[in-house]
Amino acid sequence: MSPHDSDRPGHEGAVAHHASGDHGEDHGHDDRANDEGMPLGPIDLIAWGAGILGVVLGLVIVVAFMLATATV
Repeated sequence: MSPHDSDRPGHEGAVAHHASGDHGEDHGHDDRANDEGMPLGPIDLIAWGAGILGVVLGLVIVVAFMLATATV
């Protein structure tokens, strides 16, 4: 017997919103635990800048490979 058998959806004694037939359609309950009242945090400009720089540098490398392997 697994120690997690009692954690399955729809187990005996499950709360109604954890029943196996609940798909989150009921009003006021969010099965994905999204909190609509809490906004997202601030945008991390340094992280986004590093990501964009990485994509640009990757494209530069792709272009360099294309030019190096192109037939003249």
